[in-house]
Amino acid sequence: MKTSYIIIFLFCFGITFAQERDFNAQDISISPLIDGTLLNPTTSEKIPLAIIIGGSGPIDRNGNQMMVKNNSLRFLAEGLYEKGIATYRYDKRIVKQMKDRSLSEKDIRFDSFIEDAVAVIEYFKNGNEFSGIYIIGHSQGSLVGMVAARDRADGFVSLAGAGQEIDDVIVDQLGKQAPGLKDNAREAFDDLRTKGEAVNYSPGLASIFRKEIQPFIRSWMLYNPKEELAKLNIPVIIINGDKDLQVQVSEAESLHRAKPGASYEIITNMNHILKEIPGNDMENQKSYNDHKIPVMPELIETISQFIKK
Repeated sequence: MKTSYIIIFLFCFGITFAQERDFNAQDISISPLIDGTLLNPTTSEKIPLAIIIGGSGPIDRNGNQMMVKNNSLRFLAEGLYEKGIATYRYDKRIVKQMKDRSLSEKDIRFDSFIEDAVAVIEYFKNGNEFSGIYIIGHSQGSLVGMVAARDRADGFVSLAGAGQEIDDVIVDQLGKQAPGLKDNAREAFDDLRTKGEAVNYSPGLASIFRKEIQPFIRSWMLYNPKEELAKLNIPVIIINGDKDLQVQVSEAESLHRAKPGASYEIITNMNHILKEIPGNDMENQKSYNDHKIPVMPELIETISQFIKK
């Protein structure tokens, strides 16, 4: 994963019917900051609902952000729809805040994303329309989802989720990409954790430690994925791709050690945005902005089997 990907990884910054295909799609606002789309297959029986939580950055309900369109979460939702599973996917709150120019980086907190996920779960639980509520958390959304799912959901899917605390993930990445910055980053993270502020960091680390986003990074660091996953008393499946440039398979292995009873699946040639990459890293990187590549059918099959069993 290149340094540019680390920046992307950290930047936190009525009824309508789909026209392209015949999906029963309803736009639903859960709160003033949570807008999303429900895909609900028409059936006379109750079916399960999967709530899809996106990753880091200003990710919209389709898995896209400004200048980056791959439709990963949209295709995931549509694939599950074809398997008879309803889905709700939503824009992260910062998407709406950016649109109405109310976003303040210094006020962003990781807990806000958890609160939004809880609000979505409670909305659909209170509606009592579905046979079960399942959470699919992608990337950063894995940690958000596992915290929100506790005592609320019927099952949890960790999709390309980190197994370490975020500071350890970043330090490991720097060790591979910019080893000269690794020790300085470790010291800065330790200061941020213990003192609430990091001051002595290299200019090369400014994208991570600039003052405005330090409160957000610190609030994220307070959550340990292994500990949060171990708290879940519901069925869990851990999924990763072996072509993931952002979250290595070792992270999935770490989660599995924390929850050895969980199902575990490593999908060959799947990258971070759930697309099949038979080629090299250049092909992998190009896929991040190719909205026509479908998500891997094996992923859809794996998740649908987990939810339906």
